[in-house]
Amino acid sequence: MSDLPALFRAFVVDKPADGAFGRGLRDMEVQDLPAGEITVRVAWSSVNFKDGLAAREDGRVARRYPLIPGIDLAGTVVASDDDAFPVGSQVLANGYDIGVARHGGYAELARIPSGYAVALPDGLTAREAMEIGTAGFTAAMSVVALEERGLRPGDGPVIVTGASGGVGSAAVAILASRGHEVWAATGKPGEHDRLRDLGASGFLAREEVTAPGRPLERERWAGAVDTVGEATLPYVLRTLRIGAAVAATGNASGAELATTVLPFILRGCALLGMDSANMAIGPRRALWRRLAADLLPRGLADGGAEVALDTLETALDAIHDGQARGRWVVRVSG
Repeated sequence: MSDLPALFRAFVVDKPADGAFGRGLRDMEVQDLPAGEITVRVAWSSVNFKDGLAAREDGRVARRYPLIPGIDLAGTVVASDDDAFPVGSQVLANGYDIGVARHGGYAELARIPSGYAVALPDGLTAREAMEIGTAGFTAAMSVVALEERGLRPGDGPVIVTGASGGVGSAAVAILASRGHEVWAATGKPGEHDRLRDLGASGFLAREEVTAPGRPLERERWAGAVDTVGEATLPYVLRTLRIGAAVAATGNASGAELATTVLPFILRGCALLGMDSANMAIGPRRALWRRLAADLLPRGLADGGAEVALDTLETALDAIHDGQARGRWVVRVSG
């Protein structure tokens, strides 16, 4: 550890017991890092909705203070107690308690258990891995879950709600690249061209998927990825085809779910929860390898943006306020 710098820069949120909530850049000491076998010089991270929540006093995500947010990271191992990840190797990490209960990716150094680490897959740079990031990982997890349940190209249209956001954009891109007919639901008409370039073949306005309706409506969707939650999931459930499933990935509009049992007992539909934070490390590493191959989201970087640690706050506020357009990657060092 003697070769590590004494200080490193980090974006920190804090709420002292006797003080006000605050956030911003700060110099941290190496001894501030949590326990773990691998220390990483972080090159890139990304901005996710959970990061936006962690950076707010009312976000109810941070489980410790002070906290370095950033639920994913990619970089170079600079100290290691695990021969599987030697110094100089390229790694990434996402999920578990990173960025919510242990210091995360918005820092020049991060320390993680080796059981969290994923060797950077062949074919991906560290930046490209974070262009995919937790959002793309969650989208890929959703597509795999739908296909493992039987969804095949040609079965019919698949709807993606919140399609202009990080998970939604990646889901559109992955589904389309795998031959599915993808319909994008978004409240941002200005995003249609970008989503069409990612592979969307049809569009629904926000009003169509948030309006109240009957317990069951006309069967439309052979599958669905819902990234929004309370506002859109009821519509998706009541319009699924017999035997179809929806992969539920987020709650940007709220966590309540007002629905009936009818889609489940009269159409045999399934609600598949996507818990990307707690996927075991073996399947996690396997899914990342597929993200560099058959699940690689095409064109994901198009329309995104790059921020640095000192310009991060604007992106964190924007993603919380629903202003995400594709992906934000965070240049941490290098």
